Amino acid sequence: MAHQSDLITEDILSYLKVQEEKDMLRFITCGSVDDGKSTLIGRLLWDTKLIFEDQLAALEADSKKVGTQGEEIDYALLLDGLQAEREQGITIDVAYRFFSTDKRKFIVADTPGHEQYTRNMVTGASTAEVAVILIDARKGVMTQTKRHSYLASLVGIKNVLVAINKMDLVDYSQERFTAIKNEYSEITRDLNFKQVTFIPISALKGDNIITPKTSGLRLSKNMPWYQGASLLEYLETVEIADDTTPKPFRMRVQWVNRPDLNFRGFCGTIASGTIRPGDEVIVPSSGQSSRVSKIVTMDGDLAEARADQAVTLCLEDEIDISRGDMLATPLDRPQHTDQFQAKIAWLHEEPLLPGRSYLLKAGSATSPAQVSDLKRKVNINTLKLEPGKTLGMNEVGICNISISKAISFDAYNDNRHTGNFILVDRFTNATVGAGMIDFPLRRATNIHWQSITIDKHSRSELKNQKPKVLWFTGLSGSGKSTIANLVEKKLHSLGKHTYLLDGDNIRHGLNRDLGFTDADRVENIRRIAETAKLFVDAGVIVLTAFISPFRSERNLARELLEKGEFIEIFIDTPLEICEQRDPKGLYKKARAGDLKNFTGIDSDYEAPENPEITVSGTGSTAEELAEEIIEKLF
Repeated sequence: MAHQSDLITEDILSYLKVQEEKDMLRFITCGSVDDGKSTLIGRLLWDTKLIFEDQLAALEADSKKVGTQGEEIDYALLLDGLQAEREQGITIDVAYRFFSTDKRKFIVADTPGHEQYTRNMVTGASTAEVAVILIDARKGVMTQTKRHSYLASLVGIKNVLVAINKMDLVDYSQERFTAIKNEYSEITRDLNFKQVTFIPISALKGDNIITPKTSGLRLSKNMPWYQGASLLEYLETVEIADDTTPKPFRMRVQWVNRPDLNFRGFCGTIASGTIRPGDEVIVPSSGQSSRVSKIVTMDGDLAEARADQAVTLCLEDEIDISRGDMLATPLDRPQHTDQFQAKIAWLHEEPLLPGRSYLLKAGSATSPAQVSDLKRKVNINTLKLEPGKTLGMNEVGICNISISKAISFDAYNDNRHTGNFILVDRFTNATVGAGMIDFPLRRATNIHWQSITIDKHSRSELKNQKPKVLWFTGLSGSGKSTIANLVEKKLHSLGKHTYLLDGDNIRHGLNRDLGFTDADRVENIRRIAETAKLFVDAGVIVLTAFISPFRSERNLARELLEKGEFIEIFIDTPLEICEQRDPKGLYKKARAGDLKNFTGIDSDYEAPENPEITVSGTGSTAEELAEEIIEKLF
């Protein structure tokens, strides 16, 4: 018995070793609505005998209850796990499934076809090596087919399998297959695909899904005119170039591990390349270098580590390295700059607004960032570049990005693992955009801060005052400008050096090129904030009187200054009072529809949450409110 038990254990270990050594292929299924993506994966699992008995029983019951195939099994239910998906017969979220054959292991991401869920497709495609794009043989190439093909190319997928599905509904017509093949080849000829393969299938009937076991039968008897590989045979044999090992060593530091005085290690997952003890590494942010003394893991020290391994690197020298820094080979350094061009896929309902402050996360590196320029938008239908001021959900644009703290990166086309990033909304923490870096901007490396002898401290000492920004915000008609003007007069009488930046006056000069869309309002406040910063650097107390409707832009202005230099003053006047005053007749025009994008009417005003000073715009005169502000300031 003991000998038999040993043999069983040996067999299990041998089996596990074989499974472990199989290579892994990640692929996605995508395409337009109801092209049969979930049905295809369900069929693959069925035909490869990877469905357990209890799953089969549940599938048969669910097919009768919520299936879309009458009395037949609805294979899509194996993937459509959400109640809303089953009720509507569609895919909403990305569904991941693992399966394995004798030749390869697979992780498949079933992505939704509806346009409003395109962002989910980007998520699924970001780690995929092959895209299986389904096309309904009845409908041909759809808009969403083009969109998913472009996005697959954008995230760096090189191998595409075009599965022309539902051939049973077009009588397995070779002419229809050829027409769709030619149309797809034409629209994607400018995309950066390495290989595009076409296979006619019927996911529901099982045609050309797997190679039949029956002797003498190659593929589907319904399509004798097709003599290529089956879909599973393609997935098992497609050659995927290892895009990590040949590349230079890169590792972002996720954690500096120092449990005691005798150990200091830098933890992270190797993004690309290999590393060995004795190899030299450099920190691009500082230019400092050292050599690896040892590679530590939970399973002991390693003689070599390669891409995708989580390790702790110990160095021979004590050099300054923090979370977010990158370790790289000095012979092939990454770029390190605070400005670059990138392609951004926008994932959120709120549009991208150039000039607005977001958080950029590249691996473990995080920094405040702005889209400084939206250069072009990509027309998904024609794949041509078009002008645009904002990006809506599921749109793609080519942008210049400016970040507060420089990061190390490679171009996305050179290294997918170190050339990507996400943008995060600073208030909701929602992921709003996914980016792929093209190249650093030359001005970022050619422009340097000039050392100036006379600094802010010297200028403010000469004026005998502490410079700051008094940022007045409130609705139009709240009394901002009137009160700010009175506050400046009182400060002047106290011998203070001041300057007032008023919204209307600035738009006659510095910002005369800007309108009143959300994007233009963001840029308007960004310029004002930068101008106010220069005044503070000159040692001046600067007052700004602008609606400045968005918290994110007011927060951006605050972050440009040192602690205590930004004083937010909220003139809290209700909308109905502002409308009653209406000194310029703007509310009347806005209510009549003659004035678009007017704050409080058809454009939002986000009231401050924690202003330094709040005064009520009702019940007191402007003179009294100005005096109240002076008392709170001093």
